[in-house]
This record gives sequence, C-alpha cells and structure tokens, in this order.
Amino acid sequence: MDIRAGIIAAVILSFIGALLIFRSGVRALQSARRLTFYRIRRQRERGGWITLLVAILLFASSVSLALYGEPVVYRYFPPSPTITLTPTTTLSPTITLSPTITLSPTITFTPAVTDTATITVTPFIPPAIEVLFESEVTPNPNAVFSPLQFTLNCSNFNEFTAATVFQNPITYVCAVFSYDQMTPGAQWTALWYRDGKLVHYETIPWNGETGGYGFTEWEVPASEWLPGTYEVQIFVGLEWKQVGQFLVQGDAPTAIPTRTPSSTPTASRTPTPSRTTTPSRTPTVTRTFTPSITPTPSTPTSATTP
Repeated sequence: MDIRAGIIAAVILSFIGALLIFRSGVRALQSARRLTFYRIRRQRERGGWITLLVAILLFASSVSLALYGEPVVYRYFPPSPTITLTPTTTLSPTITLSPTITLSPTITFTPAVTDTATITVTPFIPPAIEVLFESEVTPNPNAVFSPLQFTLNCSNFNEFTAATVFQNPITYVCAVFSYDQMTPGAQWTALWYRDGKLVHYETIPWNGETGGYGFTEWEVPASEWLPGTYEVQIFVGLEWKQVGQFLVQGDAPTAIPTRTPSSTPTASRTPTPSRTTTPSRTPTVTRTFTPSITPTPSTPTSATTP
C-alpha cells in the first residue's frame, strides 16, 4: 500500500467512525429525555453532547486529512520511485514467411510486403552541449527517473492534466517526472527535439533534493510551435536516463511582422539654372559699289554753208 492509498483508507475509516459516534451521541440525548431523575438526566445529556462534540472533531479531522494529508506526508517522506530502467529493445530483422500450403495447383500466395529492420539510436549528448558542462561533481549512476508526463501547466505536481497530443496554438509545455538517488551539484541535461532536430536544451548543475518531483519546460511564442513529433531526453552527466514523446497538431499561427522605421531621404535644394546670354547676330559688312560718272558723248556740229 502506498502513501496515497493509506491516506484514503484513513479518511474513510475516520468518517465512518465519526458517523457512529454521532449516532451514539444522538441516542444518548434521546434516552436522557425519558429519564425521571434530574441529576441522572443531566449527566446523560452531558455525555451525549460530549459524544457529539467528539464526532464533529473526528469529522473535521477526516476532512482535513483528505485535503492536506498527502502534501504534508510527502513533505516529510519524499516519494521514492521504484522504476526499473529497461534496456532499449533493438528490432531484429523480420523473417519473411513463405506459404507452405498451396490452395490450388496454379496459385501460390507470396507476401507482398517484407518488413525491414529499423535501427534504434541510443540518445546521446551532442558535443556542442557537452562543452557547456559546469559541474565537477561525479553523478550517482544509480539515479532513477520516472516516465515523463507532459502538461501545459505544472504549477502543482499533485494535480495536473497529462497528455501526449496538444493542439495549436500553444506557448508552453512542461515535462514532469519523479526522481530518486540524485546527487546535488551533479550535471543534468534536458534536450528537446522536433522531428529529430534539436530545438531547445538546458544543462545545469542539479539544484534539487536527492528525491522528489522535478520538471523541464520550454516556453516560446506560438509561431515557433510547429506541428510534429517532439521528444524530450533526460541525462545525468553523460548517461541517458529517460525519454518521452508528444505530438503537436495544427498549424502554428503566423508571427505578426514588426514594422521597422525606415529613413526618409530629405529633399536637397536644387540650384536654379542661370540664364545664359544668347549671342547677338553680328552684322556682316557688304561691299557697296559707288556709281562712277560716265561722260556723255557730245553731238557733232554740222558745217554751215557760206
């Protein structure tokens, strides 16, 4: 029986006990009314009221145990996961079965599709992430992690809605897990992949307790949650501890472009063209001939006859 089951059993038993004690107190009060002697009747009534008070206190304690019992117990007794890591199963090539029974002399059934063996890649830390390690504490090889549970809100580890398929638009996903035998200060890493491509990571020295609950989260704008298969891998040091997958469906919203102010060219003063003097026409000197005086021929005088 785990802690949760024990608390539920204690709540049920205390509630039943409260009902029985309350019934006993009511019956004591009823029987006191039928008594003749005053002193005995007062004693019986006092006992009945005390019984009712005890029943009310027991009922209140059962309610408090149901609401606050489990968190208080986990504070003093952190849960220790009992998960046993199983090695990764490598698929072997499938044997193609050939039919041995011929239904008719002329028809032989032959498989149309032959399964091909797939290669299982063991998760590893990329060298670009490994160079970011800061811790010098040797991690505990016996540290264990529970399977990852994905949710959109991990503010309360005891009450959250786990899912493996999320519909866009989303901006935040959290992977919750329980752990045990962790060494404070040891390097731990969480890698987030989308369709085999690394999209987010965190690698820091472990700042939690040796056992309890933990989480890794990723929060980006909704436009960056593209649809696809997401995988989260957990490492302690260089040793792979746990892996989980979830799906994001639906197109991501388009990011709204941000307007960048552009410089507006300032109009420059254009020089006004100056007036160009048009050359005037230069008169051409022409030679003018001066008329000359031509002598007029004289008329001959005739001879007179004496």
